[in-house]
Amino acid sequence: MSLKTRFFAALGAVSMAAMLALTSCGSSDSSSSGGSADAGEDKSLQKVLDNGKLILGLDATFKPMGYTDENDQIVGFDIDCAKEVCTRLGITLEPYGVNWETKEIDLNAGTIDCIWNGLSVSEERKKVMLMSEPYMENKMVFVVNKDSAVNTLADLDGKKVAVQNGSTAQEILKGSEVGGKVTTSELQTNVEALNQLELGMCDAVFLDSVVAEYEITTSGKAFRVLEEGLEPEQYAIGFRLEDKALCDKIYETLKEMKSDGKLGEISTKWFGKDITTVK
Repeated sequence: MSLKTRFFAALGAVSMAAMLALTSCGSSDSSSSGGSADAGEDKSLQKVLDNGKLILGLDATFKPMGYTDENDQIVGFDIDCAKEVCTRLGITLEPYGVNWETKEIDLNAGTIDCIWNGLSVSEERKKVMLMSEPYMENKMVFVVNKDSAVNTLADLDGKKVAVQNGSTAQEILKGSEVGGKVTTSELQTNVEALNQLELGMCDAVFLDSVVAEYEITTSGKAFRVLEEGLEPEQYAIGFRLEDKALCDKIYETLKEMKSDGKLGEISTKWFGKDITTVK
């Protein structure tokens, strides 16, 4: 082997050693910092625990699930449940108001950790968010003024029905036979819809029975619910599609609360009995 040949052979060996050293350092760094080796790891639960809080998205008008009361405090059944879950996880709850029409944007942007506000399960929502197991059953009903001549679904023909924009109530009504026979008024909240009903600006409101029954019971307003409704529904908690660890832990905690009676206690406070479906 010539001197030149030996020189380039030695240079190649040094270069190879340097590359191996760099590769070794890179592997060590990625392991310690959660690099490519950990890219698929679900850290959603740990992130919430590290932050010391759960940021819960709601529209703050959905009585009795989550709404702003007369003291400007966010209260409700879902809020009480979430606070108890957070207490058991050693973190605090931070309610965050969202626009219900664009709630998925806030969720996927990481502005909030979950949507927990009487969120109805639907196939469309399952495409854009991870939904927990249901915790409550619900049905969609029509509310009219007590002295209204509307008593059946057939009586709604040609009438004006208010519904919350961005809700599953809107989707169900639009896809139903009734929806093709009425004029739909799409409003931002159920509260606004019920106010319009009271003022005679619409003939009925289509919404969740949980909301309707609570409003009738607590407000003293002269409303009634038609016996005929449309599809039954279930409430669940919505998370980012990849946040399974957080979803599983929160529902696991709800199951613990069901088992020790705390969930039933919260439900009785708001509804007079335990109407939750957690097993």
